[in-house]
Amino acid sequence: MRTSNALERVNQELKRRTRVARVFPNEPSLLRLISALLAETSDDWETGIIYLNMENQNPPSV
Repeated sequence: MRTSNALERVNQELKRRTRVARVFPNEPSLLRLISALLAETSDDWETGIIYLNMENQNPPSV
């Protein structure tokens, strides 16, 4: 099974956060935590740092 580092990082973060709580009172509380973590991760990926923006580049002068 092949995975990417990003996917492994998300799985590791989910495990870390769920270990802190240890016991969840019910299934919806677990799903709420996981959904919030995945939404946060998605926001981070969508609004991440843009290292190279090609839209605002000036053409070279000749």
